[in-house]
Amino acid sequence: MATVGRVIKCRAAVAWEPNKPLVMEEIEVAPPQANEVRIKIVATAVCHTDLHHLLENMNKDGFPVVLGHEAAGIVESVGPGVTEIQPGDKVIPLFISQCRECRFCKSPKTNQCEKAWVGQHNVLSGPLSRFTCKGKKLMQFTGTSTFSEYTVVNQMAVAKIDPAAPLDKVCLLGCGICTGYGAAVNTAKVEPGSTCAVFGLGAVGLAAVMGCKAAGAKRIIAVDINPEKFDKAKVFGATDFVNPKDHSEPISQVLSKMTDGGVDFSLECVGNVGVMRSALESCVQGWGVSVIVGWTDLEDFSSRPVQLIAGRTWKGSAFGGFKGRDDVPKMVKAYLDKKLKVDEFITHNMTLDQVNDAIELMKHGKCIRTVMTVSPQ
Repeated sequence: MATVGRVIKCRAAVAWEPNKPLVMEEIEVAPPQANEVRIKIVATAVCHTDLHHLLENMNKDGFPVVLGHEAAGIVESVGPGVTEIQPGDKVIPLFISQCRECRFCKSPKTNQCEKAWVGQHNVLSGPLSRFTCKGKKLMQFTGTSTFSEYTVVNQMAVAKIDPAAPLDKVCLLGCGICTGYGAAVNTAKVEPGSTCAVFGLGAVGLAAVMGCKAAGAKRIIAVDINPEKFDKAKVFGATDFVNPKDHSEPISQVLSKMTDGGVDFSLECVGNVGVMRSALESCVQGWGVSVIVGWTDLEDFSSRPVQLIAGRTWKGSAFGGFKGRDDVPKMVKAYLDKKLKVDEFITHNMTLDQVNDAIELMKHGKCIRTVMTVSPQ
């Protein structure tokens, strides 16, 4: 390709500062260095973690930045040392890398990686990027930054997928669907015949509902303060629906009465420390397992020690426990084999130019997922 080895000028949505609209800019994307891959992003979606960085965390040290981390694209060029990926490959960038060499990657117990972006930088955005705009270096978000026509990612954070995969659909497997589905199947290890409760019915929560159903749960209680989401939850396998606003007593007590003492498994898919406590306390004593899935790092979470002393387990899950390079291609295949729902999560289609509209939809709970076309396939 004519662009190989050269700086590419392209369009990207730049977050210059916290809590302000993104600005479409022409940026320069440098060629990939050793072990790096330059990707033409075809489709990307807005995830709540993007909003967390822009609107909630608002640490000025994390700006200016190109947000976006749930995407799919086509490899434009590769740097020295890249062996498994070639130009023209369809890929999904990963916000949790898989180096395959560290103690975490070698263990079946976790999908953490010592070389992962957040672990190394302790923040969602960092200065090591191949982006510049108006003479300024732009930060990279979770090592991916997909609100751009091109991005550069380390090869250990790239999943090569089936060439038959439609990128404007499977982009959702880069975060939300895997995060929720895997939290149920891999982290909670939901058992056949069990009773589950899922708190929060955004894309991650709906994927958790789908995971509970796939694991054979008998009863799946969907919990959300927006009753408009209940019909959607039914599509993914929910059997019961509870709006905490309809009850004067705590939601944990409501669920306890519904289930003879509490659910076997609960999944918190909101990122709210109060809801995390409610999810734990909704579990049955003795063996109840509650999984924290929603992302936040702004507040401490708490509960009474007796909740755990009585036999409950409180766990966390990142990206559903999936090892990205190995497992994301399998999830894409499951979708192509019609064993996994993906299309049903997409409520809106837009272009990258409309990114601020997409952010507003998510901010106000008016969408499940908005997929933005970035470049033609």
